[in-house]
Amino acid sequence: MSDIQKPVPAPPVINYILGFLCVGLAWGFTTPFIRKAAQTHTPPPHPILESAGVRHSWIKRTVLGAAFGVLDLLKNWKYALPLAINLTGSIWFFLLIGQAELSLTVPITNTLAFLFTVVGEWYVERKVISRDTWIGMTLSLCGIALCVQSKL
Repeated sequence: MSDIQKPVPAPPVINYILGFLCVGLAWGFTTPFIRKAAQTHTPPPHPILESAGVRHSWIKRTVLGAAFGVLDLLKNWKYALPLAINLTGSIWFFLLIGQAELSLTVPITNTLAFLFTVVGEWYVERKVISRDTWIGMTLSLCGIALCVQSKL
Protein backbone atom coordinates (compact mmCIF):
# COMPACT_ATOMS: atom_id res chain seq x y z
CA MET A 1 0.00 0.00 0.00
CA SER A 2 1.29 3.43 -0.81
CA ASP A 3 0.87 6.57 1.23
CA ILE A 4 0.49 8.73 -1.86
CA GLN A 5 -2.96 10.22 -1.99
CA LYS A 6 -4.77 10.62 -5.24
CA PRO A 7 -5.59 14.23 -6.11
CA VAL A 8 -9.18 15.17 -5.43
CA PRO A 9 -10.94 15.79 -8.73
CA ALA A 10 -12.36 19.26 -9.25
CA PRO A 11 -16.13 19.53 -9.10
CA PRO A 12 -17.91 19.68 -12.46
CA VAL A 13 -18.22 23.13 -14.01
CA ILE A 14 -22.01 22.92 -13.75
CA ASN A 15 -21.66 23.01 -9.96
CA TYR A 16 -19.92 26.38 -10.18
CA ILE A 17 -22.46 27.70 -12.66
CA LEU A 18 -25.35 26.68 -10.42
CA GLY A 19 -23.55 28.19 -7.42
CA PHE A 20 -23.04 31.50 -9.23
CA LEU A 21 -26.69 31.54 -10.30
CA CYS A 22 -27.92 30.76 -6.77
CA VAL A 23 -25.84 33.56 -5.25
CA GLY A 24 -26.89 36.06 -7.92
CA LEU A 25 -30.53 35.07 -7.54
CA ALA A 26 -30.43 35.19 -3.74
CA TRP A 27 -28.72 38.58 -3.70
CA GLY A 28 -30.43 40.24 -6.62
CA PHE A 29 -33.96 38.94 -6.95
CA THR A 30 -34.75 39.31 -3.23
CA THR A 31 -33.66 42.96 -3.04
CA PRO A 32 -36.82 44.43 -4.63
CA PHE A 33 -38.97 42.31 -2.28
CA ILE A 34 -37.02 43.58 0.75
CA ARG A 35 -37.32 47.15 -0.49
CA LYS A 36 -41.06 46.90 -1.08
CA ALA A 37 -41.64 45.35 2.35
CA ALA A 38 -39.59 48.07 4.03
CA GLN A 39 -41.43 50.84 2.14
CA THR A 40 -44.91 49.51 2.93
CA HIS A 41 -44.12 48.58 6.53
CA THR A 42 -46.08 50.45 9.19
CA PRO A 43 -44.58 49.80 12.61
CA PRO A 44 -46.91 49.39 15.56
CA PRO A 45 -46.80 51.98 18.32
CA HIS A 46 -44.41 51.37 21.20
CA PRO A 47 -45.63 53.21 24.31
CA ILE A 48 -42.25 52.85 26.03
CA LEU A 49 -40.78 55.23 23.46
CA GLU A 50 -43.19 57.92 24.68
CA SER A 51 -42.29 57.55 28.36
CA ALA A 52 -40.52 60.49 29.98
CA GLY A 53 -37.36 58.53 30.78
CA VAL A 54 -36.88 57.55 27.15
CA ARG A 55 -37.96 60.85 25.59
CA HIS A 56 -35.42 62.84 27.57
CA SER A 57 -32.49 60.51 26.88
CA TRP A 58 -31.04 60.66 23.39
CA ILE A 59 -29.20 57.34 23.87
CA LYS A 60 -32.25 55.44 25.18
CA ARG A 61 -34.49 56.91 22.47
CA THR A 62 -31.99 56.04 19.71
CA VAL A 63 -31.15 52.54 20.93
CA LEU A 64 -34.74 51.53 21.69
CA GLY A 65 -36.04 53.11 18.47
CA ALA A 66 -33.48 51.19 16.41
CA ALA A 67 -34.13 47.93 18.30
CA PHE A 68 -37.91 48.21 17.85
CA GLY A 69 -37.44 49.15 14.20
CA VAL A 70 -35.34 46.06 13.50
CA LEU A 71 -37.59 43.74 15.50
CA ASP A 72 -40.73 45.09 13.84
CA LEU A 73 -39.25 44.50 10.38
CA LEU A 74 -38.09 40.99 11.27
CA LYS A 75 -41.59 40.13 12.49
CA ASN A 76 -42.92 41.02 9.04
CA TRP A 77 -42.61 37.85 6.92
CA LYS A 78 -42.68 39.89 3.71
CA TYR A 79 -39.38 41.39 4.85
CA ALA A 80 -37.87 38.54 6.86
CA LEU A 81 -38.25 35.77 4.26
CA PRO A 82 -36.49 37.58 1.39
CA LEU A 83 -33.86 38.80 3.86
CA ALA A 84 -33.18 35.22 5.01
CA ILE A 85 -32.85 34.06 1.40
CA ASN A 86 -30.57 37.02 0.68
CA LEU A 87 -28.35 36.15 3.63
CA THR A 88 -28.11 32.50 2.54
CA GLY A 89 -26.70 33.88 -0.70
CA SER A 90 -23.81 35.24 1.36
CA ILE A 91 -23.21 31.80 2.84
CA TRP A 92 -23.21 30.25 -0.64
CA PHE A 93 -20.83 32.99 -1.79
CA PHE A 94 -18.32 32.23 0.95
CA LEU A 95 -18.52 28.54 0.11
CA LEU A 96 -17.90 29.39 -3.54
CA ILE A 97 -14.87 31.59 -2.95
CA GLY A 98 -13.26 28.71 -1.12
CA GLN A 99 -13.51 26.57 -4.27
CA ALA A 100 -13.81 28.75 -7.36
CA GLU A 101 -11.40 31.24 -8.86
CA LEU A 102 -11.76 34.44 -6.82
CA SER A 103 -11.18 36.75 -9.78
CA LEU A 104 -14.16 35.13 -11.50
CA THR A 105 -16.44 34.49 -8.53
CA VAL A 106 -16.74 38.11 -7.42
CA PRO A 107 -17.53 39.74 -10.80
CA ILE A 108 -19.81 36.91 -11.90
CA THR A 109 -21.91 36.87 -8.73
CA ASN A 110 -22.13 40.67 -8.57
CA THR A 111 -23.11 40.92 -12.23
CA LEU A 112 -25.75 38.23 -11.80
CA ALA A 113 -27.04 40.03 -8.69
CA PHE A 114 -27.39 43.20 -10.79
CA LEU A 115 -29.21 41.34 -13.57
CA PHE A 116 -31.56 39.58 -11.14
CA THR A 117 -32.23 42.89 -9.35
CA VAL A 118 -33.38 44.43 -12.63
CA VAL A 119 -35.60 41.43 -13.32
CA GLY A 120 -36.89 41.53 -9.74
CA GLU A 121 -37.81 45.21 -10.04
CA TRP A 122 -39.66 44.44 -13.24
CA TYR A 123 -41.53 41.61 -11.48
CA VAL A 124 -42.25 43.31 -8.13
CA GLU A 125 -42.71 46.93 -9.13
CA ARG A 126 -43.63 46.45 -12.80
CA LYS A 127 -40.76 48.77 -13.73
CA VAL A 128 -40.09 49.04 -17.42
CA ILE A 129 -36.58 47.97 -18.35
CA SER A 130 -35.22 50.80 -20.47
CA ARG A 131 -33.10 50.43 -23.57
CA ASP A 132 -30.09 51.78 -21.72
CA THR A 133 -30.54 49.20 -18.97
CA TRP A 134 -30.73 46.42 -21.58
CA ILE A 135 -27.51 47.72 -23.11
CA GLY A 136 -25.87 47.84 -19.68
CA MET A 137 -27.00 44.29 -18.91
CA THR A 138 -25.64 43.08 -22.24
CA LEU A 139 -22.31 44.83 -21.72
CA SER A 140 -22.07 43.36 -18.21
CA LEU A 141 -22.57 39.85 -19.60
CA CYS A 142 -19.99 40.53 -22.31
CA GLY A 143 -17.52 41.64 -19.66
CA ILE A 144 -18.09 38.45 -17.68
CA ALA A 145 -17.65 36.39 -20.84
CA LEU A 146 -14.30 38.13 -21.39
CA CYS A 147 -13.24 37.43 -17.80
CA VAL A 148 -14.14 33.75 -18.15
CA GLN A 149 -12.46 33.50 -21.55
CA SER A 150 -9.23 35.00 -20.14
CA LYS A 151 -9.06 32.22 -17.55
CA LEU A 152 -9.39 29.39 -20.08
